[in-house]
Amino acid sequence: MSDQERTDLRMPDEDEVFAVVTNMLGANRVKVRCMDGVERTARIPGKMQKRIWIREDDVVLIEPWDWQDEKADITWRYEKQQADQLREEGHIKEP
Repeated sequence: MSDQERTDLRMPDEDEVFAVVTNMLGANRVKVRCMDGVERTARIPGKMQKRIWIREDDVVLIEPWDWQDEKADITWRYEKQQADQLREEGHIKEP
């Protein structure tokens, strides 16, 4: 990928983690595989519902809950091209 094609992507804050959606659970919940090695149930917040469609294999940013580490909120979804760039740069590791 040439430098002009590379875009500056939103990177995780200190409390956010990259994740890949592995399963749609319904009721605004998805199963995600996080890059810190943990499988979590993530919630799609109301402000994203109906505006941003999340599907299996999407790359997202999640924020794990402080009080329940196996659950999280989705804070951002990357477009396919952005997700490919993250994989190329080594941020997303496939199993």
